[in-house]
Amino acid sequence: MSAAEWKKKCEAEWSLQGAPMPDSVDWKSVYEAKPLGRNLLKNPSPHGLSKDTPPPEPDRPDVPTRGPPRFQPDGDFTGWTTNTEVLPYDTSGIPEGVVICHLPQYSWFTMEQVVDLKQEGLWDELMDQFQPEILIQDWYEETQLHASIYHLHVKLLGADKTTVISEHTVNPTEQLSDYSHTWKEVSHVFSGYGPGVRYVHFLHRLKNQFMIEFFPTLFTGSSVTVKPTKTSS
Repeated sequence: MSAAEWKKKCEAEWSLQGAPMPDSVDWKSVYEAKPLGRNLLKNPSPHGLSKDTPPPEPDRPDVPTRGPPRFQPDGDFTGWTTNTEVLPYDTSGIPEGVVICHLPQYSWFTMEQVVDLKQEGLWDELMDQFQPEILIQDWYEETQLHASIYHLHVKLLGADKTTVISEHTVNPTEQLSDYSHTWKEVSHVFSGYGPGVRYVHFLHRLKNQFMIEFFPTLFTGSSVTVKPTKTSS
């Protein structure tokens, strides 16, 4: 198949009429990479869970099994850069002189990825001139371990991987008065963000609790998807 035919095939596949499609791009490689409309994050569900199935109920036996302090959930985190921050005990609400046998100890478990848009098959002219929508989506477990259990920070970066062209942050406050144990969706669409975007830095962190036993906050279905659509800025 000729270069022109591969170009036409890409145009038809993603309805790219009106988008810049220079002949200098390797359209065969673009078609094979299929960068538009697919999740560009690696290993989006490290816990092996699906948002279409309710999160597992925490195992709370009548007689808890004591174990050493633990601050990281189980999972295969291949493709993610991870970090654990153990938080100090919160004793602010304990009256002076009161003896406490056990206090919960919290920790943040942070996971991040950097998506190289060009390596995934997208071309500079598309990102600079057409500026297709970039859809961010994530699902986290409503564990109600604390009022703050989830944080998301996504940045669109320039070619130097440092310059922030656009960013979005989510810090929800959980409702603790009524028990609810579901997946909570977080989403955002970047559009009209300006030229120069070459990388997407995706970072989220989830709060875990250790008190005799370990209670994690899980996530699933993280995604970064470049859509073959353009919105006005």
